[in-house]
Formats: sequence, C-alpha cells, structure tokens
Amino acid sequence: MKLTGINQITLRVNDMRLSEDFYVGILGFQVELRAGANITYLRVNSDMLVLVKAETPGVPEARDIRVDHFGFRLSSDEEVDHAAEYMADRGVHLVTRPAQRREGRAFFVMDPDGNLVEFYSMKSRERDHASETIDKTMPDQLAAVSRQKLAAERESLKPRRSRK
Repeated sequence: MKLTGINQITLRVNDMRLSEDFYVGILGFQVELRAGANITYLRVNSDMLVLVKAETPGVPEARDIRVDHFGFRLSSDEEVDHAAEYMADRGVHLVTRPAQRREGRAFFVMDPDGNLVEFYSMKSRERDHASETIDKTMPDQLAAVSRQKLAAERESLKPRRSRK
C-alpha cells in the first residue's frame, strides 16, 4: 500500500453557519456540496474539508477535543505573517503570533468550535535556523492557554444571581 495524500478531514462543528463563515469567508474554501442542513463539503484545490453538525455540542475550553490540530501550508514566511494579520483584522482568535518553528514559520488560530488550526510555510531541510529562535512548543500546550482564557471570558459573561 502506498498512500498518495489525505482525501479529507471531517470536523464535527456546533454551528454550521459560523464554521462556514470561518472556512469559506475567511480562509477561502469553496462550498462543493451542502448535503442537507447538517453536512457541508468544502474544497481548496484537491483538498476537502467536511463540516458535520455535532450531535452533542463541544466547548472550546474542553480537554476532550475532537482533533488535535491540522495545518494549511502557505508559500512563504511573508505569507504566514500576512495571513496572521488578515485573520486578526477579521476577529479570528490567534493562539500564537507567527514564529519560526522546526520546519518553517507558523502560527495557530482557533476556529469557531475551538479546533486548533495551523498555518505554516515549509523550508528546505538544508536551511539552518539558530536553535534559540525556533519555538518548540507543542500545539496542545499552545491551545491549553487559549482554552483557559476563553473559559475565563465566558465565565465573566455569565449572569450572576444574587442571594437575598
């Protein structure tokens, strides 16, 4: 058996409209097919992302995440920086700012359901970066801090009941 690539990634999402707004409106995927109200097939080039309405809602700060993370490759370090600025301007929650990592420049965001999404540029293995400038933090560590902040923000927005 010789795999030639990934056919699709399927995500369970809480709100189809918010997820489509993010993946189509911000990231530029094209809607290939809506199979009823609960499944949408999105495409960018030969890659497919399928959004499926979750039967049980998930919360971004939960440790029971459905996907660790997935990434989208960009063509250059400059494009990575531009993409981070673009998403920040549109209110997307940036988990990290762009930084040099093992294989190139990268940053992470959270989609509307708290899925961790990486944007990165690949470098040739011959290019040598000084080890002190490379961020070696694992994606789950990055997400944990953001999930805690989101939980605290949600908690502060909950109405308080007073006891009389």
